[in-house]
Amino acid sequence: MIEVDGSFREGGGQILRTALGLSCLLQKPFRIYAIRKGRRKAGLMPQHLTCVRAAQLLSNAQVTGDTAGSTELSFSPGEVKSGDYLFDIGTAGSTSLVFQTIIPAVIFAKFGKTTITLKGGTHVPFSPCYHYLDKVFGTFLRSVGITVNFSIASYGFYPKGGGKVSAEIYATERIKPLSVIERGSLSRLTGISGVGNLPISIAERQKEAFVRKLHPVMQDRICPVDVDLLNASTPGQGTFLFLHSESAKCCAGFTSLGARGKKAEVVGQEAAEEFLAYYFTGAAFDPHLSDQVVLYLAMCRKESIFSTSCITEHLMTNLWVIRLFHKYSYAVEGEPGKPGIVRINPLSNNL
Repeated sequence: MIEVDGSFREGGGQILRTALGLSCLLQKPFRIYAIRKGRRKAGLMPQHLTCVRAAQLLSNAQVTGDTAGSTELSFSPGEVKSGDYLFDIGTAGSTSLVFQTIIPAVIFAKFGKTTITLKGGTHVPFSPCYHYLDKVFGTFLRSVGITVNFSIASYGFYPKGGGKVSAEIYATERIKPLSVIERGSLSRLTGISGVGNLPISIAERQKEAFVRKLHPVMQDRICPVDVDLLNASTPGQGTFLFLHSESAKCCAGFTSLGARGKKAEVVGQEAAEEFLAYYFTGAAFDPHLSDQVVLYLAMCRKESIFSTSCITEHLMTNLWVIRLFHKYSYAVEGEPGKPGIVRINPLSNNL
């Protein structure tokens, strides 16, 4: 039984999600304690319980401690089975973070395709939005040989939720290594400025503020910028601006969310500032992608290397959790909070 300290480093839900996904993937039971001790409300929240119950159903696992607020959980998986599944978070909890548990669990499942539908938040704070999942994370998965097709039927904003997202996940036999140090020239910037049950003029103001912030910096660089307006179908209300950058060797994503009392102009400016902070580092991966890719690259049989625009606590925590379940080595060049290079060297050929 693998012992996992849920309070290690950043002490958040990422530790649980990674442990659940790898437990199912590698058929290794674990016990996690001090769950989310580093958060204002410790223990399991609805979003985390959805991760647990999804992993339990996928693998017919034996579970104890799966109750709201629990700070300790034991999980012993059986064989992962492909199929069609529906999970309802029941709140505006992030669907994209639940996918962080589910996708690793089923990538080597037998019998081909698994379809997962999640209900909950699609554009909520402290998590990648749906468009990031589709445009950036999905692109990375395809680059290493994993096919996942995402689709959205309804948008879910905080606090109402009510979003509905699906993923078709196709099993693979082997994950390919990745080597991306140089980003290459920026070729295209596309975006979506969206509102749900609010005047479309808000989306227009977000877009205008974004363009105003970006134009003085990017006007001497030959790169089309195209931001579409979206009137999103949702049971609640909300706004967002998502930017997708495409370069010669990689892509990246940046999101700003609206909130009550927050001006539309601030939303647009935030998205532009997040992109510019990434762009001027010259690194390949944005911070959010960096901590998500290491799990998959650790399952590869050859060395992978990539540059990141920021070495985050999420990245360092995820590297640590993975090594509890799977033999591999890693090296991180650079200081926390600054750009760096990450090397992944698997030590076993059992996958």
